[in-house]
Amino acid sequence: MRLVADMIRGQKVSKALALLKFQPRASSPVLHKVLLSAVANWQQLNEGSKLEDADLIVKTVFIDGGRMLKRLRPAPQGRAHRIRKRSNHITIVVDDASVSVNEAVIES
Repeated sequence: MRLVADMIRGQKVSKALALLKFQPRASSPVLHKVLLSAVANWQQLNEGSKLEDADLIVKTVFIDGGRMLKRLRPAPQGRAHRIRKRSNHITIVVDDASVSVNEAVIES
């Protein structure tokens, strides 16, 4: 999942959605859904601005390890092999590119 997250980091949201839509990896639909949720959250916070006018970029993406389900699979001679089913915590921050440029100029 981190490989796909590295591809969309710093990209425009429209380009990132297109990349995720046509990416053959299994984690792409999950990241696509989380990115759409991040855009919806941005719309809720910025009700006065339109989504079409905003130049949204994927500011940060990070993937942290989540819970691990531990299962046992039978093995020869009465033994068992442990199967670890991993999960992730995904965090995506979406921001307007023009606003972040203005903030950088003010801080300088």
